[in-house]
Parts: sequence; structure tokens; C-alpha cells
Amino acid sequence: MTTGPDVRFPPDAVDSDPHVETSVYVTPGVPGVRGRIKQRPEDFLVEETPLYEPCGSGEHIYLLIEKRGLSTFELVKRLARHFKVGESAVGYAGMKDKQAITRQVFSIHAPGKRFDQFPMITDDRIGVLWADRHTNKLRMGHLRGNRFSIKIRGVPFDDAVRARRVLDRLVTTGVPNRIGEQRFGMLRNNHLIGRHFVLGRHQAALDLLLGPNPVRRDLQAGGREAYTAGDFASASAAYPVTARAELAALKHLARGASAERAFAAIPESVRRFYLTAFQSAVFNMVLDERVRAGTFGTLAEGDVAFKHENRALFDVDRGVLDAPDTPGRLERFEISPSGPMWGPSMKRAKGTVDAAEVAALERFGVREPDLSAFVARQPGLVEGARRPLRVPVIDPEVEGGVDEHGPYVRCAFELPRGAFATVVLREVIKPGPGVPLEGDDAPEEA
Repeated sequence: MTTGPDVRFPPDAVDSDPHVETSVYVTPGVPGVRGRIKQRPEDFLVEETPLYEPCGSGEHIYLLIEKRGLSTFELVKRLARHFKVGESAVGYAGMKDKQAITRQVFSIHAPGKRFDQFPMITDDRIGVLWADRHTNKLRMGHLRGNRFSIKIRGVPFDDAVRARRVLDRLVTTGVPNRIGEQRFGMLRNNHLIGRHFVLGRHQAALDLLLGPNPVRRDLQAGGREAYTAGDFASASAAYPVTARAELAALKHLARGASAERAFAAIPESVRRFYLTAFQSAVFNMVLDERVRAGTFGTLAEGDVAFKHENRALFDVDRGVLDAPDTPGRLERFEISPSGPMWGPSMKRAKGTVDAAEVAALERFGVREPDLSAFVARQPGLVEGARRPLRVPVIDPEVEGGVDEHGPYVRCAFELPRGAFATVVLREVIKPGPGVPLEGDDAPEEA
């Protein structure tokens, strides 16, 4: 099913930028260190801060896993195969970087079975640090936050002084809660695939997923050329087994399936991820405007405020703005303004704030009726939420040093769940426009 051309949105009016980069830093008075991150997995360490501990009994095996060089999706697939369960039986609290060493908990629904009844996991990229049992599946958001330890390379170690000044400032102001580049993929187009999915343009979505890309013409070039030529079997042969979405769609196209059926063959978790990427791009645009206006940490009438302690939401009216304790609550990071993750269950802002959020959605070429029609066609795939426009940077540490790979500046800090360390690092490094944080010699990330 298609919705026809964008008669309301001429091509030059539709935004395609995921708004990962910002033109306005919140620490403009401190020069960036201009280094690179993710030069090797051990330079980027992530450890979950759990929301709760397993109780020791129940149908779910809980595993604390240290992974290296694997995406969360890839690890879920390996765990499902190892424990002989469907991928839906594997739970996790959050997505983690591929080019990193990360520690996070996974749950496996295995009623009546113990961890020691299964063979050992022999993949050298996966280490099980402990195993326990619990009564429920681990779900997205079931974590308090993440602790990061990140080495910046290509900088003199005494640049640690500047990095410390940035982090100290962010402790006071908070960091804009931008959704980082990992959400949008190597080609930075996951959100555009999601946009076409919302609009029912499955062929356009497949063309973005499988066709040549002007940004990275070298990436899977043979497979993309074969897809363009209509040789779907050859295109499949050119992709690695880890390309789950591409291979699923190409398999169905090779059988003569329609674009809609081929896109539907992509695993649901990946299709949801495209939708989340679209929501994220709209949120980032709203955040951009608030950062430029200097209001990402202040409340306005019509805002929806976010309570950091329990993630509750409440409307901001004149009474809230005039309350004597409101400035203190903002300063202590008890509350913050929020932005839209568009969907049917999202709490709407009011007045001019709501109008700005609607305008951001429409800037990406999607209207509210388009979103409602998608929800009717695909119930349950997209929900909606509010996301705080800023988050605190907790317990920062900075040190400069030299190891076998050369000098570095190491920044460590904790962020609440859902926040991206790369956003903090952009403030520290302040790369130029279009300059990736990872640098030219960094490993690729899927």
C-alpha cells in the first residue's frame, strides 16, 4: 500500500539530516581536544548499571556477558542458537556499541533448565561473567544507566585539562540528550528507511537499504549493484551472514515477492529499530532548536516536564513556572523539559511547544494522519514516548596517559539509560562539521 506523492512537501522541504551533529555547543568557551575515539575495542568500555539484581529463582537464566566486536543484535542471535530458543526468548535492557568492550545482562527463557545444563559458550568474543535466575524477562529500559570509560587518541595527554573543564561544565548544565550516530547506521539513513515504512513506501525503503549509496559507494558495492540490476540471488551472495535485514529482504525478492512482502520479511526487531530511528531524528531536530535557543534546560508554558527519579511526566503551566521550588528542581536535575518520540501513546505538549513539535514531524515529510494510518496498518510496532532534552553527567573522571598505542585522554562518566556517550564526547572533542568522531582509521561499525 502506498500513500502517493508528497504533494504538501516538495523535495527541498523534506529534511533528511538525523541531526547527530550540532552547530551550537553548550561548552563553547572550552576548545575541543580534536582527537578520535573507537580506534580499537578496548578504547571504548561500557558497563551497565543494573536496575535490579536477579532473585535466584524463576524461569529466566540471567547472564552478565562481556562482548567484544559484536552488535547486540548479533549477540542475541548467537545466544538464541546456543540455548536452542527463539530470539524472542532472549531479553536485554539496552543496545550497546559494536566497536567496544561492553558488559551487559541478558536473560534466556529456559523453564526448568539450569545454566550448567548447557554447553559452554566457546566464542572468544563472548565471555560469561556470572549466571543466575530470575522470574521475569529482561526488557528494554530495565537498567539504571551505563558507566563509560573512553580513550581519546591522537591528542597530547595534557589535553586532559581541557577535557576536564568540559565535563565539569556539563555536570552543571547537563548534556543535551541527543540520540547518537549509532542509531542511524553506517549510512546514516536508518531514519529515512523508517520514514518510508511509515508512509507505506516499501520499494523506496528497500532502495535505501539495498541500493547504491552516494555517501559510501564502497560499502557492499557488489551486492548493491546486483540489487539495482535485479539480480537478487547474486546480491544475496555478496552480503555477509550478519546482514540480517538485507538477506531476509533479498531472499523474498528472489522468490518474486512484492516490495511490501520483502520488507515485512525483515525481522520485526530490525523494523522497529528503523521506526525508532525515525522518531529519534525528529526528536534531535526539536532538541537542536532548543539548544540554539538556550532553552534545552529550562521550562516553558506548554512543555511536558520529565521527572528523572521515576520518569513520570507532568504538564507545565503558569503555576509550575511560578512555583518557588521550580528553579531548584531544575538545577538539581530533578526535572527537565522533554521532547517527542512520536507515536500514539506519546503525551502531547501544548500551545506553541506542541506546534513546534508538529512542525518538526512535518519537516521530515510525515503528517499526523500519516502516522495514524501507519498505526492502523501495523498495530503495536510503534508506541511513542517523551524523552528528556538533557541528562546529567554523573561522577566524571579524566586522566591523560601513554600506553603501547601512544598518548590518550581517558574520560569516564555515568549516564542515565538511553543516553549516548558519543554526545558527551562531541562536546569534549568538538570535531569540525562532517568530521566523524571515530576518525579515518577507525574500525567500521554496523
